[in-house]
Amino acid sequence: MHTVTLQVSSREETDKRFLAALDGEPRGAVISFATPELLWQILTAKRWELLKAFCGAGPVSIREASRRVGRDVKAVHADVQALLKAGILQKTEQGRILFPYDSVRVNFMLHAA
Repeated sequence: MHTVTLQVSSREETDKRFLAALDGEPRGAVISFATPELLWQILTAKRWELLKAFCGAGPVSIREASRRVGRDVKAVHADVQALLKAGILQKTEQGRILFPYDSVRVNFMLHAA
């Protein structure tokens, strides 16, 4: 099973992870966000629903994604564009949308103010 971790991390933590990967240390697939607010701005409830539909599905068209989640094609297209821009989804050469993971882990910690 191929899992991606969506996490909140500072620039320094991201740089450390990058340097460790360059040294050959296995890191796994990680997509980082600077703040929890940014993570939730990108990962709205509707977009999370799309990710669930894409998990393990292989390349699909936007129309097929819309059918799977029971939403309007135009609205799904806008959400897909936001997820593509954030680097969460990929576009194939054939123009289909791909989420190349079977599962998602979301990792962040809330600290006392």
